[in-house]
Amino acid sequence: MKKGIIILFAASLGLTACNRFEKGEGDMVYKIYKSEGKPKIQEGDFVKLNGIQVVETKSNGDSTLVNTYDNERPAFFPISKSMFKGDMVAALKLLGEGDSAVFKLNLDSMAKYSGQPKPTGAKDNYATFTVKIEKVLHKVANEPDSTFEKKKRDFFETEYKALIAKNKANESAKISKYVADNNLKVTTSPSGLQYVIETPGNAERANLTDTVIVDYTGQFTNKKADGKLNVFDTSNAKIAKEAGIYSPMAQYAPRPMPLGQLAQGFIEGVQMIGVGGKIKMILPSKLGYGENGGGPINPFTPLVFDVELKGIKKVNPNAAQPANQLPVTK
Repeated sequence: MKKGIIILFAASLGLTACNRFEKGEGDMVYKIYKSEGKPKIQEGDFVKLNGIQVVETKSNGDSTLVNTYDNERPAFFPISKSMFKGDMVAALKLLGEGDSAVFKLNLDSMAKYSGQPKPTGAKDNYATFTVKIEKVLHKVANEPDSTFEKKKRDFFETEYKALIAKNKANESAKISKYVADNNLKVTTSPSGLQYVIETPGNAERANLTDTVIVDYTGQFTNKKADGKLNVFDTSNAKIAKEAGIYSPMAQYAPRPMPLGQLAQGFIEGVQMIGVGGKIKMILPSKLGYGENGGGPINPFTPLVFDVELKGIKKVNPNAAQPANQLPVTK
C-alpha cells in the first residue's frame, strides 16, 4: 500500500507538462490514472477520499500543502454546487468509487472563491491534486434531505469507527517498527513509556508545579510519503521549515510550559533529565492523546518527542492547574 502511495505521489509530480493532460472545464486539466467504471460522482453525493495537494514554488520546488496519507486520515467531501468552472467539485464529478486521477486547478480562482490566500512564491498559477476516491455515498433522486443527512452521519460514523479500530490494532506495531527502523536501544518504564536518554543533564529535576523551558520536536512514527520526518509541532524554526509546518506567527525558541499541564508521558520523560539533558521519548496513546485524539492527532496514535530541557522555573505550588495536554500546533 505504501509503495502504491509513493508511486502515485511521484506520478503527480512528474506529469507536469500540460500536453500530458486532458482539458477539462474552465482552466482545469486532468489525467485519469484508474477507472473502475462505477457511477460518476454527482452533486449531493458524499465522498470519502485520499489526496495530495502540491504547489510548485519558485524557491523550494514542490511544496506539499495537504497529504491525507501522511496524516493517516482520509477526507470526507460533500459534493455541492461548483463555485467556478474547473473547481474541485467539477474535477471529482469526473470520477467514481475506486477511481484515481491527478488534476491541476487554477490558484487565482481557488483563492477568489474559497477566501483562502494564494500560496506565496507559486511558480505557476496551478495547484496539483492527486486523488483516490475510496467510497461514494450517492444521494438517490428525490430523496428527502433529512433522510440523506442521516445516511451521511451513519456513513461517517461507520468509517470513523473503522479508522479508530485500525489505529488501535496497529499502535503497538507502529512503535516497534519505529524503534527498529531507527535502531534505538530503548528503555521501557512501568507506564509503557519508551525512551532514550541522550544526555542526562545536571542533578536538578523538575516538579509538577514547576515551569520547564524546553526545546522540542513532536513527530508521528510514520514518515511522510516523500521520506521526510512527519513532524506535527516543534520549537525549532529550521525543523519547522523542513517539515513544511513553519508559521511566521509562531515563536521558535525554547518554550516555557507548566509541567503539570502536560500529558503523563511527556511529564514522565522530562522528569528523567536535568537542565541540559536531552531525551527521546515514544509515547503510546494512553500516555498522550488517548482514544479520542485531538487536533492533528488521530485516536490511538503513538507520538515521538525529542526534548532538551533548557531550564526549570519554580512557580506557586498553590496555583490552579488546568487539564493535562501536550504541546502541539493547532
